[in-house]
Amino acid sequence: MLLYEVSLRVERGCADALLAWLPGHMQRILALPGFEAAEVFEVAEHPPDAGRLLLCVHYRLHDSAALDAYLRDHAARMRAESAELFGDRVRASRRILRPLPG
Repeated sequence: MLLYEVSLRVERGCADALLAWLPGHMQRILALPGFEAAEVFEVAEHPPDAGRLLLCVHYRLHDSAALDAYLRDHAARMRAESAELFGDRVRASRRILRPLPG
């Protein structure tokens, strides 16, 4: 098991549109082999960023082979969809989290 984390910095002016689009995007990713679950969180910053909504999406995958297949076969298309809809009003960063043994 591993987590694929996508952090989003969303300009407030397009936050509603992104929040309407995101559940469908997450469902399309969850339909891919090896993706088991997804959760979205609002990032609580102190003080809050008045100009941006900060989100963090965690995708749980069965194994690193599933993530490798996603990155190789699907990620470019999924990222292009977001870029076409939101341009530079949404900034994404990603990281991979692996549990420690024991």
